[in-house]
Amino acid sequence: MNLWETMTGSDLTRDWKAFEARADALPPAFRSAWGEITVHLLAYGSFTGRNLMPILDGVLGLLEETAADGQGIDDMLGDDIAGFCAALAGGEGARSYRDRWREQLNRTVAKKLSRLGG
Repeated sequence: MNLWETMTGSDLTRDWKAFEARADALPPAFRSAWGEITVHLLAYGSFTGRNLMPILDGVLGLLEETAADGQGIDDMLGDDIAGFCAALAGGEGARSYRDRWREQLNRTVAKKLSRLGG
């Protein structure tokens, strides 16, 4: 990866297209689970989402292996896809982008209020 790819995000686009091509080869139930997993994991991403690429690659590999072994999607994920994604992202207390933005907003407001009051 060079500087230009990092700045433009073209490496992420290329990786995402590769993920989607791999996901299209999965059975329908696994493709549906892949869609739900990506939606749940995106909340834990950084601004660019670059931190999620290794996690998504691992999850897609696990889906491919499970499908190749002839197991069902419920054998792998169970009933709680959101909990599965939270565990992948760093546990139940993992901070999402909403949490980070909320903390930043609270710090900014507190700083502004301290200037007005002092």
